[in-house]
Amino acid sequence: MALTYRRKVDSIQNIAKRIPFDPVAFAVLYLDFVPDPWQADFLRSREYRILLNCSRQSGKSTTTAVLALWEALYIPKSFVVIDSPSLRQSQELMLKFQEFLGRLQLEDSLDSDNKLSAQFANGSRVMALPGTEKTIRSLSAVTLLIEDEASRVTDELYNSTRPMLAVSQGRLILMSTPFGKRGHFFHIYSEERRRWQYFEIPAELCPRISPEFLAEEKESNPWFEQEYHCTFMESEDQLFKFDEIKKATDDDLEPMKF
Repeated sequence: MALTYRRKVDSIQNIAKRIPFDPVAFAVLYLDFVPDPWQADFLRSREYRILLNCSRQSGKSTTTAVLALWEALYIPKSFVVIDSPSLRQSQELMLKFQEFLGRLQLEDSLDSDNKLSAQFANGSRVMALPGTEKTIRSLSAVTLLIEDEASRVTDELYNSTRPMLAVSQGRLILMSTPFGKRGHFFHIYSEERRRWQYFEIPAELCPRISPEFLAEEKESNPWFEQEYHCTFMESEDQLFKFDEIKKATDDDLEPMKF
């Protein structure tokens, strides 16, 4: 019994030593959150551009909330920005962040805290933004930019947020379930994926989604492949299919001059 207890103590101490360098150890020991294998790989990644194409309810928002909290605590003067198509959606991700923050009871380490932002004694900040291009242009020196529901974020908003990373050389994470063959999320998936670290997480990789539920959804939900298998389907309002348009274009042709 004593030997077993000692091993447990040693194991906890070893995990604690890794926490400033390992978001997974932080999640397990302090947040009581044991990541799925793909979540652990994502949390430990230090790539500057990450694309998460994930099933609904796969845990992508929870995982990025863990990453945002770890970065704010262990990387002084970090600036984490959460953006999404609407203020309500940004608030939902911020709520997950606040839930994890509340488990730590860090009154001495927290300078301010409200529904849309948190500022820490080490100079780090976390901020959730509304989904409008006009309200974000004053922000700069962002070290981690998280775009939630990226397939539904307008290209104007996405293009306005990218310059926030110019000076800081910050990291960019786009996460979403697909929503048609359009917009920057699909463009990056289809044209620029080689320059990004890419995760594709169908529902079968999430142990919290039962096979029985998926079988029912497959019978009833016409968006099943999009919502659970990360498939980019044709948009309902498209007159021509994306692949047909692609085949009809030729980059070698010069435009006609009038």
